[in-house]
Amino acid sequence: MKLQYTGDEKIPVAPRAVWAFVSDPEKVARCLPDVVDVAVKDATHVDAVVQVAVGPVRGKFKLQMELMPDPARQRIEMKVSGGGFGSAVDLKAGADAIDAGDGSTLLKWVGEAEVRGPVAAVGGRVLDAQAHKVIAQAFANVRQTLITLNLGGTPNAQGQPA
Repeated sequence: MKLQYTGDEKIPVAPRAVWAFVSDPEKVARCLPDVVDVAVKDATHVDAVVQVAVGPVRGKFKLQMELMPDPARQRIEMKVSGGGFGSAVDLKAGADAIDAGDGSTLLKWVGEAEVRGPVAAVGGRVLDAQAHKVIAQAFANVRQTLITLNLGGTPNAQGQPA
């Protein structure tokens, strides 16, 4: 099953700080909802384990993430692939970090995922609703972590504000 989403997220933090954050694979991975573990491979690759619950299908997904930053364009591309318990996901996403002119940053993003296996069999409406929830939570985690770091706070082991 293919899923496509687009959106804008306003982050009340300067573009330079947002760019540094979204270019760091560990920081991005730690903002995934229900992240269990993160293992950095190198400057652009990270593995993550996340808890997944879509309808009656529940378990852990092992994900491999690659970030492809383009500093000149202030654009980040991301590829994610992986799965678990007989299901698989492949995701391609991108975001432009745009100076909103008021000290904040607008992230204009687009993403496309293909889901296979029991998770896809749950059905379009349930999967779509869960995808919206995961996207919203991921961006909320990014926003809150950036705000905390910008105010001099320290995130906890999961990358969330302490």
